[in-house]
Amino acid sequence: MKQAHGECFFFKRFSPGWLSDLPPNHRVVSPCWFLVKRPAMIPSTVRRVIKTPSNPSKLFLPSYPSQLYPPSHRSVQHLAFPIPIHPRNRQPNSLSSVRMVHLSSIQDKSDVGDKRTQEVKDTHAKLAPDDADAFTTSVYGSHFAAADLPKQEMPENEMPKEVAYRMIKDDLSLDGNPMLNLASFVSTYMEEEAEKLMTEAFPKNFIDYEEYPQSAEIQNRCVSMIGRLFHAPSGADHSAGAVGTSTVGSSEAIMLAVLAMKRRWKNKRQAENKPTDRPNIIMNSAVQVCWEKAARYFEVEERYVNCTADRYVIDPKEAVDLIDENTIGICAILGTTYTGQYEDVKAVNDLLVEKNLDVPIHVDAASGGFVAPFVCPDLVWDFRLEKVVSINTSGHKYGLVYPGVGWAIWRSAEYLPQELVFNINYLGADQASFTLNFSKGASQVIGQYYQLIRLGKHGYRAIMSNLTRTADYLSDALQALGFIIMSEKSGKGLPLVAFRLPPAKDGEERHYDEFELAHAIRIRGWVVPAYTMAPNTQNLKMMRVVVREDFSRNRCDDLINDIKMTMDLLQKMDKDSIKKQTEMLHKHHVAGGGKVSKNHPKYKAEKHSLQGKHGKTHAVC
Repeated sequence: MKQAHGECFFFKRFSPGWLSDLPPNHRVVSPCWFLVKRPAMIPSTVRRVIKTPSNPSKLFLPSYPSQLYPPSHRSVQHLAFPIPIHPRNRQPNSLSSVRMVHLSSIQDKSDVGDKRTQEVKDTHAKLAPDDADAFTTSVYGSHFAAADLPKQEMPENEMPKEVAYRMIKDDLSLDGNPMLNLASFVSTYMEEEAEKLMTEAFPKNFIDYEEYPQSAEIQNRCVSMIGRLFHAPSGADHSAGAVGTSTVGSSEAIMLAVLAMKRRWKNKRQAENKPTDRPNIIMNSAVQVCWEKAARYFEVEERYVNCTADRYVIDPKEAVDLIDENTIGICAILGTTYTGQYEDVKAVNDLLVEKNLDVPIHVDAASGGFVAPFVCPDLVWDFRLEKVVSINTSGHKYGLVYPGVGWAIWRSAEYLPQELVFNINYLGADQASFTLNFSKGASQVIGQYYQLIRLGKHGYRAIMSNLTRTADYLSDALQALGFIIMSEKSGKGLPLVAFRLPPAKDGEERHYDEFELAHAIRIRGWVVPAYTMAPNTQNLKMMRVVVREDFSRNRCDDLINDIKMTMDLLQKMDKDSIKKQTEMLHKHHVAGGGKVSKNHPKYKAEKHSLQGKHGKTHAVC
């Protein structure tokens, strides 16, 4: 006898004694275990195996094993029973060598028909309503599958975990495929080992440094590695050199950076006995919406350098000309949301130095922070420039980690005012905290550390170089189809392709625009967004494909073919047909067929943002 996992016992051999008085209508079939869910379901003719080491082989025959559940279901009781062998099939000389045999039989209808049917009916008659699903192991055979999922109010009763999992999984199947979502910069692939580490860290509250000191140490390592990647100054002790923290993403990191710039400016103004009621910040009108939020939430005036029909990045001279005594800082973007271009941080820095202006630069490197150092190492945009005082980057974008994790790095503690940092005794340990949230999981920080040490600089360089090659390949293919390319190539910007339809030629009739093309491509599963560009670009429409780690050359070819096929299809359709198709697709994908809660009427028609004022689309990151 040999004991297996849990309560089961495997029997090394059966005693030949049980074969002595067997009915002649039984025969041997394949060996197996049969399991039941609870003792009440065991027919009276089936006895439990006596599961003790002193008596492991006492077995009793069931009259109808078909009532027993298959071994794929968890159970409280484990049954093992042999089905006898017809005398003509016995091999007495070999009985002593039979090993680990767990047998069943296939019986005739005459053996089990009426009796089984009657017993099942009698059993069902005794069931209470809540036990109606006791004899089904199929999720779709349960009453839950025939009812709608709770949507507004928590249900009174429980449901089996298998049913809850399957019902929610089925509901989520209506989402798009993340790998085909070419609108987002967010990572959709990590190695199995990284996923395992992150899963194991799910229960850890990162803020509890006392309980999870090694997780905090891992954050410190990440801050140091990323800071060095950005050429941050280092100090011999904690009082000098760069400082940084993890965040839930670049949006939080940007909020923290704006707070730090505003407070530093305010402290300086108060020391000079000057008013502090009108702070402003200078940025490109193509900034991501989190910059608008930061300015609005923290009561900072937004001063925009508008794009033009042929320039989609900040103009350094125009930006510096907007500076006055109330300017808390300038935002420069390393990889704009729309076209992926790198703004000229060095030119802004040099103008500030030339004019001797004490205005700091914050670099929004949400996407470019993990691309430029590997593809364009000679590009000077980071702490090598004296006016750059803080940088944010997203670990969940080209940092190659699942969402959400971001990083905020300051040149030194001088640029992070002390009054913004809280020393908190939480769960037994003193901690310095500068975050907008408090409790958060440790998984994403651990995932970032895995990627940094797993890939190293060589691995990141190889991946980013491949993405750049794929983006260039896609750019060339789209240009060959007649599109106007708006993004950079050869690593001069992010690995993405921004493009738009060319103006219609004389005599050419085109009934669709970029938005209708984007909706039509979605029929094939692709999410290729269309946007209206920033103010002063003459309402320029464009599309964008973000090339991520899992966007292979083969998948790129599939996209090119589908774009070409979709354009051919739209060219053959009349204007009304295209309009109806677009409305139908928009309703299905955006409104979820009417199931998704609509925007609250009070907030639907806001007029305070660049989108509300000028029609600019808040692009997805």
